[in-house]
Amino acid sequence: MPESIKIKRALVSVSDKTGIENFTRELEKLGIEIISTGGTLKVLKKAGVHAISVSTFTGAPEILGGRVKTLHPRIHAGILFRRDNPDDVEKMAASDYKSVDLVVVNLYPFRETVARDDASDAEIVENIDIGGPSMIRAAAKNFQSVTVVVDPADYDGVLAQLNENDGATDIAFRRECARKAFALTSVYDTAIADYFSVGRPGEEAPFPAKLDLSYSRKSELRYGENPHQQASLYSNESFTGPTLIRAEQLAGKELSYNNYNDLDACLDMLLDFSEPFACVLKHANPCGAAIGKTLAEAYKRAYESDPLSAYGSIIGLNQEIDMECAEILHETPFVECILAPSLTDEAFKLLKKKKARRILTLPQISDGRPAREIVYRFIRGGLLLQAADDKDTPEADLKVVTKRAPTKKEIKDLLFGWKVVKHTKSNAIVLARDGATVGIGMGQTSRVDSGFMAVKRAGDRARGAVMASDAFFPMPDGVEVATDAGVTAIIQPGGSKGDEQAIEAADKAGAAMVFTGVRHFKH
Repeated sequence: MPESIKIKRALVSVSDKTGIENFTRELEKLGIEIISTGGTLKVLKKAGVHAISVSTFTGAPEILGGRVKTLHPRIHAGILFRRDNPDDVEKMAASDYKSVDLVVVNLYPFRETVARDDASDAEIVENIDIGGPSMIRAAAKNFQSVTVVVDPADYDGVLAQLNENDGATDIAFRRECARKAFALTSVYDTAIADYFSVGRPGEEAPFPAKLDLSYSRKSELRYGENPHQQASLYSNESFTGPTLIRAEQLAGKELSYNNYNDLDACLDMLLDFSEPFACVLKHANPCGAAIGKTLAEAYKRAYESDPLSAYGSIIGLNQEIDMECAEILHETPFVECILAPSLTDEAFKLLKKKKARRILTLPQISDGRPAREIVYRFIRGGLLLQAADDKDTPEADLKVVTKRAPTKKEIKDLLFGWKVVKHTKSNAIVLARDGATVGIGMGQTSRVDSGFMAVKRAGDRARGAVMASDAFFPMPDGVEVATDAGVTAIIQPGGSKGDEQAIEAADKAGAAMVFTGVRHFKH
């Protein structure tokens, strides 16, 4: 088999028509005959590209409303015959079949249709492509002779090959095209299988009996958590929710493994707030969070929660960064990354002055958390799936268990602290006042130790603050640590054998306590 295969004939049938007009014009200039189908053929003819229909090539009309058009021996024999096999060549000649040397195909938008709220089951099923995957797989299988192109981004590469190799492509290029082709059909088939086993996003039965995941390498990272560890970033192309993969980096150095991990925790937190909100994170834990009348106020108060820990942090904001907020951000001593839905032009001009500061935008932040989201966690040799911790706790669900009920102001702070504590590694304690954290204790093996940590960080600010605990208090000591520091109200799940002692400790201090009946562990 020769290394280079000269292309005489191309079959072009694309759902995504990006760049197809210019690409086929260039093919035509190289003397390549073009066969096309349906909507693609109309686009090419309108663009002045001379192309013949598949029906003309096969001698058979399209039937069943276009469901059957490329499923024909003339098409598949033209793709699959082995150019170095005398028997194949003889049978092609005897049947008067012609070769198809280039297959340019992309598929019906099945995943995009599934994602649409107004798409019916019939429409979704009709967007299951049959002829496209068949041609792609046939061409990829016969990569020794056939070039298959499934991504418009590769059109320039194909043309470069043809111009450099006198109208031919080389074997290394064709093999890489085949790899991409099989990867595409694998993802496509997995999406279809998921639809039939799970249903549409937001429907019931989120956990299929068999789970096939497809990830594509997006980039190699400089290193992993530590410099001696190699690392890469992969993307799940079927994921439609807010993701850092689709964030645009506007400025700063290349993102590291640790940056991605921290930014993902930051993004998860931003999705829970609609009012102006800012968070400051280190090692995937919040060290400050606040709401405000403006984004600038929210950030200022979030930073002031723990300025020491904020050095070298990740900053998340859930609204567009304006100049007022940018000026405060710019004065922050050292920031690794800033994540927001967008920035004004003048805010960006200011913030990009510090060259090492990474600035990312992701408009989907403004959309909030997707309904019924599923989260994944890899373990050695396996994978854990669970519904996202998206349980909202309204004021009406709070159960007052102490003699004193919380005031309206305390309730507002309790609900704010309750939102923040679920994003803090367990065991987690959050002290909050006036819509801002003043002390956070996280990741301790003892809940009372997390309480000591939060109180220490809050200092005098603990007096008049409220406390949120991600899980119940098995003993009264955690309550006593908080009330001794001046905490006036506590929110916790309840449900411990030690509830009565915890309530008694709160009553003794004159503090209010409410139960939510919901736990927010985060490991």
